[in-house]
Amino acid sequence: MTTSNNAPVDPAVREELGRLRDSIDNIDAAVVHMLAERFKCTQQVGFLKARHQLPPADPNRESEQIARLRRLAESAKLDPAFAEKLLNFIIAEVIRHHERIAEQTDDTGDGDPA
Repeated sequence: MTTSNNAPVDPAVREELGRLRDSIDNIDAAVVHMLAERFKCTQQVGFLKARHQLPPADPNRESEQIARLRRLAESAKLDPAFAEKLLNFIIAEVIRHHERIAEQTDDTGDGDPA
């Protein structure tokens, strides 16, 4: 490994970078798997809402979740604004999924995937 100015990097630094990057890769994998599990749950919520003609979005729940996540972020020493942006992105995707499920329910009448 070299730096951007092509200076050689100490092997101990290279080893430490590799160790840290391996940890980052493992954490990224865990995040992806946790998001997949979260979306499995929110999909079930979407089917339940569709069957009972509930709206795809729930602004009160979303506000509660954002406040909760901001508190969690603060206690974890993570920027609460970043955590809120991330959750808003996830919520927008969930709502999009719920809207699609509701449309499918209108078309099929059952709300379950074909």
